[in-house]
Amino acid sequence: MQTLIVFCHLRWDFVFQRPQHLMTRLAEHYNILFIEEPVQTEGPAHLKKTAVAPNITVCQPHTNVPHYGFHDDQIPVLQGLLSDLVPEGERPVVWFYTPMALPLLQGLDPALVVYDCMDELAAFKNPPKQLLQRESALLNIADLVFTGGPSLYEAKKNRHANAHCFSSSVDAAHFRQALDAAISHPDQAHVAGPRLGFYGVIDERFDTGLVREMAAAHPEWQIVLVGPVVKIDPAELPRADNVHYMGQRGYQELPQFLAGWDVCLLPFAMNESTKFISPTKVLEYMAAEKPSVSTPITDVKVPYGDVVAIAETPAEYIAACERMLAQSAEENAAMAKRMRAVVANTSWDKTSARMHELISNAVPGNKARPAPVATEAVIEKRAEPLPVQAA
Repeated sequence: MQTLIVFCHLRWDFVFQRPQHLMTRLAEHYNILFIEEPVQTEGPAHLKKTAVAPNITVCQPHTNVPHYGFHDDQIPVLQGLLSDLVPEGERPVVWFYTPMALPLLQGLDPALVVYDCMDELAAFKNPPKQLLQRESALLNIADLVFTGGPSLYEAKKNRHANAHCFSSSVDAAHFRQALDAAISHPDQAHVAGPRLGFYGVIDERFDTGLVREMAAAHPEWQIVLVGPVVKIDPAELPRADNVHYMGQRGYQELPQFLAGWDVCLLPFAMNESTKFISPTKVLEYMAAEKPSVSTPITDVKVPYGDVVAIAETPAEYIAACERMLAQSAEENAAMAKRMRAVVANTSWDKTSARMHELISNAVPGNKARPAPVATEAVIEKRAEPLPVQAA
């Protein structure tokens, strides 16, 4: 079984999303080594290996280098820790989620290089200064480029001859559990209805002002927010008796929260960090057949505007939530039928199978043999760290 090495800016045990969905399925075909960003620690550098699923090993470097992410000062240490990942003579497939790890390609002698661009990381808060340079180098070296949605595809397709759009998909069976209201999570049992809920990372992409206005406009609405708070000052979070923070929860718990909600929320801020996002949760909400309201995110509005209510201003958003709560049983049934039709056309199984097919049939450009000059040039410059939870 061929080795697939994945360099990712997200921790495996962070929010279960695109990397985990794809890798747990691709593990049917590859022995996967999932390389996380380094953890700062005292003592000698070492590589902690943890088997997290069949054919998937998470490799977590521990170093005493006082810089986070795949910082340039980390590179020499990481190269030493990763030098014997694959047997001598084996040529692995190397898969990048972050261009910042590109210098670690040296010495791996890859059979194929894949860039799965799931987010426009340069648009996130405090990106490394070298991120755009590294991405340009990675696009030059990569044999295949995947994008996490149509907006990203439009931004990258002219920069690579073998780019493919793979929008976020859904594990429909998992989220259909939410059709049974009886499984509603016990941690929200004390929260009265109606419940309007959101799950996901609460960061600069989350419109705190919108949620604050919603809570003030309808004190009887109970707003349930499930997920970790990242890169937001707690003082900026909306606080009210009808806003409930449930913290980060496991993937298995999400259908339980969904089961107890009346309306699902996609309250994304309209800024640079959300310009290219393709939220996984929109299809998960649909699989649960829950009415949903979103701000006009392109990758929600364009493909799903006939199923998800789209609202631009806070007043429009609140009005849309009011309409969703007031829908008749017949209206809800018609919406659920449209949702089922959308969900039936996609799955993570289909997405991973198509990706595997493209990898199997790709003609290697071998641009990473020998070590790419462009990458070496980039290493000479200093880089700021990429936050571990940047996405």
